[in-house]
Amino acid sequence: MRDATQKLLADRLHPLGIELTDRQLDQFEIYYRLLVEWNEKMNLTGITEREAVYEKHFYDSLTLAEAVSFSKSQSLADIGSGAGFPSIPLAIAFPHLRVTIIDSLAKRIKFLETVVDELQLAQVSCLHARAEDAARQKEHRDSYDIVTARAVARLAVLNEFCLPFVRPGGLYVAMKGTDISVELDEARYSLTKLGGRLVDVKRLTLPTEGADRHLIVCEKKGSTPPAYPRKAGTPLKTPLLKS
Repeated sequence: MRDATQKLLADRLHPLGIELTDRQLDQFEIYYRLLVEWNEKMNLTGITEREAVYEKHFYDSLTLAEAVSFSKSQSLADIGSGAGFPSIPLAIAFPHLRVTIIDSLAKRIKFLETVVDELQLAQVSCLHARAEDAARQKEHRDSYDIVTARAVARLAVLNEFCLPFVRPGGLYVAMKGTDISVELDEARYSLTKLGGRLVDVKRLTLPTEGADRHLIVCEKKGSTPPAYPRKAGTPLKTPLLKS
């Protein structure tokens, strides 16, 4: 039996072409309970009220379907996933996706592995690594149909974290908040340097609180130049900016 919060999530996803089964809604509820339980032991999220988690984390993660045709995609990497957003909601909604979650904090990876086990997400793997190191591994470099990150760093930094993982012809989508104009301008140089091309910027609004969200959609034109990403820590300290 679906309660009001679950029904609201399901209804809001209809326009995105996402139809959730009762089993998928059960998975979201288990995920919510694990998030709240683990959040008492470690800092995963400042949002724990159930309706807010369903909107600001679950629904927000799935708005990626506004920018990407998941039915035509097979693999996704989520860089700096934190508590599993957007990768876990996407793995629930699109179970055919092979999802790789990359995060540098071992405790978060332990939480995410527990979520994956409890939800029986057979196509999801969790990797404890810095993005700059993982992107140099042959099995991850230039490999994924879609690469995404949500509120991890400024766009100029995020480009270097994410683009090396995208296969040529694949998409990189940065999930950002309200004001992105300055970030977009300063990120154009690194985007070009790393073989990316800006395709679209989609502006969305969260239904209840009306907060703005932006999906910055970039296409990977060719393989990442061998010099990138630079060694761990460098992109954050010294972003690729036009001099």
